[in-house]
Amino acid sequence: MAIRGVHKIVVEVSDQERAKRFWTEVVGFEVTIDAPYGDDGGRWVEVTSADGMTALVLSTMSEYTKNREVRDELPTANFFFYADDIEKTYEELSSKGVEFPARPEKQPWGWWAMFTDSEGNRFALSERNPTS
Repeated sequence: MAIRGVHKIVVEVSDQERAKRFWTEVVGFEVTIDAPYGDDGGRWVEVTSADGMTALVLSTMSEYTKNREVRDELPTANFFFYADDIEKTYEELSSKGVEFPARPEKQPWGWWAMFTDSEGNRFALSERNPTS
């Protein structure tokens, strides 16, 4: 049995409700789990993409993470989301108020863009099957 792809991705957030609204109401994911977690009154909040292939766990930020410095021109996550048409996705999400530091750009390895969620996390977006 081989690893077949990404199953769950932990996204640290400061406000789980706000993040849940962003990922469901703006981006179009569905809440698949929202349940108590741990002894400290925490919650396990999980949202899944429309195709059911990607699950995000919206986890409350640790103090260490809140205080770490990151460079503004790079994503804060170590993975890429994909879209079949990156420019169309950029237009659609931008029209819903999603912030992109810049328009999509063609790089030597394909098209990419970066967007910011409601919590200030920066995510890379590329095309799964890049074309010329």
